[in-house]
Amino acid sequence: MPMPDHLFVTTGQSDPGDHPAADQGEDLGVLLTRALAQADKTQKDLAAAANVPYTTLNHWVAGRRGTSRVDPEVFRGMAEVLRRWGADVTVRQIFAAIGRPVPGPSDQEREERLLRIYRALSTERQRDLIRIAEAMGRPTAS
Repeated sequence: MPMPDHLFVTTGQSDPGDHPAADQGEDLGVLLTRALAQADKTQKDLAAAANVPYTTLNHWVAGRRGTSRVDPEVFRGMAEVLRRWGADVTVRQIFAAIGRPVPGPSDQEREERLLRIYRALSTERQRDLIRIAEAMGRPTAS
């Protein structure tokens, strides 16, 4: 099943929370399994509540599918659902588990401004801007 388009956008706020498990290298599958056990919920429950296809969530838990192209809002939504259910999990933990930095806040005005700038560039400069933005989005070596 292809991932819905809404899963591939990159905006949102960060969560200042931190958790020792994430610092110890807890991967996404382990983190979600732990959080679901704390909440006494299933993967199907989380998939439905977070609007993520069950097969996708199941593949993430099993480590059979990557997360690099997934909209950060999907992970924020999962954290929100899990916290609402009483699980001890933060947005920062989830992003640490997938090896990505927590994206900074964004708003519609800044996104529209960036789009106007992009549209005013030549095709070659648009490609350059995309390469630069992709490089900026890659995790840095620590």
